[in-house]
Amino acid sequence: MRPSASHYAGGEYNRPHFLDSCTLCQKHLSQNSDIYMYRGNAPFCSQECRQEQIEMDEAKEKRWKISSSKRSSSVRQSKDSTTEESDTNKAVRTGTVAVA
Repeated sequence: MRPSASHYAGGEYNRPHFLDSCTLCQKHLSQNSDIYMYRGNAPFCSQECRQEQIEMDEAKEKRWKISSSKRSSSVRQSKDSTTEESDTNKAVRTGTVAVA
């Protein structure tokens, strides 16, 4: 049996149990209803709420990967331009060398 959000015991209020409400819409989860879990400890009232959270997480991960690749790309470009600058400052002799 899950304690309710206002469960009072021993002179203190206990925190609500993590299965008391839907992670996304905060709808109360009753003991006689299905609970849809995602990523271990995130309860949802319906497959739709869970799917919406999954899609939001995937979009966030995609944005993170894109911004991460842009950052690493700009670091590579910065290193490349530094290399090009140092290469243009070097003097190179061309010609024939004869060794006796």
